[in-house]
Amino acid sequence: MAPSGGVPPFGPGEGRRPGRAARRRARRLSPPLPQRDGLDAVRWLVPRDAPAGPAASMLLARFPALADPAATPLADRFAAGEVVDARGRAWAAGDPVVGGDELWFHRELRAEEVPAEPLPILFHDEHLLVIDKPHDVATMPRGAHVLASALVRLRRRTGIEQLVPLHRLDRRTAGVLAFGVRPEERSAYQQLFAKREVDKRYEALVLPGPGCTLPRGVGERAELADRLEKRRGELIARIVPGAPNAHTELEVLAAGDSEGEGPAEGRALLLGLRPRTGRTHQLRLQLSSRGAPIAGEDLYPDPSPEPAGPLQLLARSLAFTDPVTGQAREFRSGRVLGGLARGEAPGI
Repeated sequence: MAPSGGVPPFGPGEGRRPGRAARRRARRLSPPLPQRDGLDAVRWLVPRDAPAGPAASMLLARFPALADPAATPLADRFAAGEVVDARGRAWAAGDPVVGGDELWFHRELRAEEVPAEPLPILFHDEHLLVIDKPHDVATMPRGAHVLASALVRLRRRTGIEQLVPLHRLDRRTAGVLAFGVRPEERSAYQQLFAKREVDKRYEALVLPGPGCTLPRGVGERAELADRLEKRRGELIARIVPGAPNAHTELEVLAAGDSEGEGPAEGRALLLGLRPRTGRTHQLRLQLSSRGAPIAGEDLYPDPSPEPAGPLQLLARSLAFTDPVTGQAREFRSGRVLGGLARGEAPGI
């Protein structure tokens, strides 16, 4: 596909030179094991302060799932040379392992249903691959979502082994998701998101309750500011006292029950959201805490094991100046939410 925008790419040597961190990564050794089914091998760098011990027992202590009765016995995997060091040399089960050593191996995968329908690609050139992610597709392989994750499916479809996501998009959120094609350019793109130089627009279909404090009229706006905290190992984030670290601009794009039937608090709202920060579950928590949870919400205010349909949250668009080519980039999702989505809804 041709690049978006009317400005041609820079010629050789005319683009931004990769940063120092990117050049350091390019000089590192290649992984000693190739990808398998679109998945990178697992790398375990033994902590410097770890006591020495046999390779098999050390690895098992770090990854207890390797002892699963359904898995190949770990001793057999060592005997077959499937556990290697940073240079690809096989470890024996009884070899002494010390801090700083590396152990590489491939994970064994459980049976998993992978959708046959390919992921919709919005844009693909030598630098970027952008998709319109469906709801309930994980970005990265994790937990029960490995082969069905967007990253693995795209690697297998395109053959681009170095493909990586450039930003985060929750499994339950649909919409625009960008991947980097070249490892040496990855840092430049990721820094755009880290420095908040990407204009991100979302839409959400919310169900206001009696205590909703959000505006209700089409065209009305608000600014949401909270201090969010998410502790390691916890499923949900929380709003806590302190200086705000989560900021979102909001506009009401459409309101349900437009003929006035039913109480005002029962009318669904289609919201345009412009997050200025990127905290975990920022939009979901900020809306729920104001009495207007997103339709399909299963975490806020209380975790539920059975979500009522897809979460009605959509990453509508991404826009930025490409740090490699200098082009103006804008990518838009073609998806709609519920019955209130109205095509090209006004921006914030």
